[in-house]
Amino acid sequence: MASGYGLHGGPSRCFPFWQEVLACYAVNANPDDPSRKGLTKCQLPLEDYYECLYHRKEAKRVSELQAAYRKKILEDPRVDAPTEKQIRRLGMLEAPDEEKNIKRPKWLPHGIKDQGIA
Repeated sequence: MASGYGLHGGPSRCFPFWQEVLACYAVNANPDDPSRKGLTKCQLPLEDYYECLYHRKEAKRVSELQAAYRKKILEDPRVDAPTEKQIRRLGMLEAPDEEKNIKRPKWLPHGIKDQGIA
């Protein structure tokens, strides 16, 4: 990253943000100013650069959205939620036992039955 080159030879994803930070420092930095007030103007570009590198704000926002979604699910359960019986049966339709039993097709060779495969 420090070189400014990405994995595939082009500029890295955060290099434009780094250029903004350097440009801000070049314009606002004054070596004679001991309070360094000029560098406080560069906090926003620096913050953008750090966000590009570490995605902390994005991760925080995603976790907040997930927490809100989970809270909403707990507060207001679905009306059409499947029952435990439907979940156990994987959503298969109710059918009489005769329809559930799979009958052996007549075209299978007899050797398969003897081998214990079916």
